[in-house]
Amino acid sequence: MSPGISTKYAWVTVVALTILLVTTATFAQQAPPPARDTLPSGPLVFDGSTRGPSGSIITGPKFRVVPMRGLSFPYALVFLPDGNMLITERAGRLRIVRHGVLDPQPIAGMPAVLDKNLKGLNDVALHPAYAENKWVYFTYYKPKGTSPETAAATLARARFDGGNALTDFRELFTADTLVAGPSAARMVFGRDGKVYLAIGIPIPSRLGPGVATVTDAQDPASHYGKILRLNDDGSVPQDNPFVGRAGYKPEIYALGIRNSMGIVIHPVTGEIWESENGPQGGDEVNIIRAGQNYGWPIVSLGRSYGGDRTGDTGPVSDQPTQAGMEQPVLFWAPSIALSGMAFYTGDRFAAWKGSLFLGGLVGTQLQRVVLNQRGLPIRRETLLGELKQRIREVRQGSDGLLYLLTDEAFGSLLRLEPVEEDR
Repeated sequence: MSPGISTKYAWVTVVALTILLVTTATFAQQAPPPARDTLPSGPLVFDGSTRGPSGSIITGPKFRVVPMRGLSFPYALVFLPDGNMLITERAGRLRIVRHGVLDPQPIAGMPAVLDKNLKGLNDVALHPAYAENKWVYFTYYKPKGTSPETAAATLARARFDGGNALTDFRELFTADTLVAGPSAARMVFGRDGKVYLAIGIPIPSRLGPGVATVTDAQDPASHYGKILRLNDDGSVPQDNPFVGRAGYKPEIYALGIRNSMGIVIHPVTGEIWESENGPQGGDEVNIIRAGQNYGWPIVSLGRSYGGDRTGDTGPVSDQPTQAGMEQPVLFWAPSIALSGMAFYTGDRFAAWKGSLFLGGLVGTQLQRVVLNQRGLPIRRETLLGELKQRIREVRQGSDGLLYLLTDEAFGSLLRLEPVEEDR
């Protein structure tokens, strides 16, 4: 080969490599498409009617959805005694809605959170004696450990008097193991005044020892994959079911939980109901009882994300039940990724009274579960699918209306109100 030809081939090779490197770098640096506000503008009217098994119409209420924009990945909300509301955003912000208007400035005094893998700032609740003590409770994932991916589930409280800042902020409980993957921390005060705290552990950890993984749900020495029961100061109630039992965390109230996205008190029985994400299929609603095992990851009505019946992100057993493990009250297959939930007890929607409402994240819907006079589920209705919004939170206001939060970068508070009131 002549020197000229050699030089020519070398030049072509350099050019080709340069184009390849530039192209690779360009693709590597391309940011994902920017988030868009996909919620339709203005109030929208929906018909809550549906059809029964025979095809006949089951009349439901007409209702209006009124959006309040200005949030980003909102997670939970709670109503203050004066009708105002506090809303958490996953990035760590606490927002307040005063007299129906979202304050553009977050409430000061919140801690740093790890807003990765759907963790961040989660729940908010008022102490049962809030009117006297002004305590507001929060759950969040505190950055911890040497990895930027790890955090610890934390319960804290602070005083809030309705102003622009929290005071007397104090951590009450922190899980003693780190978590890297998706994990939710939801809470509710029971009728006994105790805090019931659900901490999730849905998928296997890839980070090795010291980081919670799926098997922690059955490990009595781990707080993850459990429902914990705590005094209002974060200490352990001495009547917890595993207090004094060797090898068990004394905070544990129930175990075998995958990832609970909602936990509420039944308005009649006082029982603790929780909504739980399954793997591929197998979302559940459970009634939580002291000392019981709810199965994960041994049994599930779902399967792994890869489609296999067992293994990896699926259950251990190919059987849906096992002795000594509780079965759900309700399950979903396919999953809608259940989130917040509320029993409707108001009078503004007479046809919905006594129903259980649940949000769907992947399902982008609000689902109504009709309960009969014995409290048993007899029918399900899908609502708001047309909005194509991930529904994160569901609450009933003191005004008898339903309020939802959308899990979106351009998130919103949605108020559901009956149309008939315009007549």
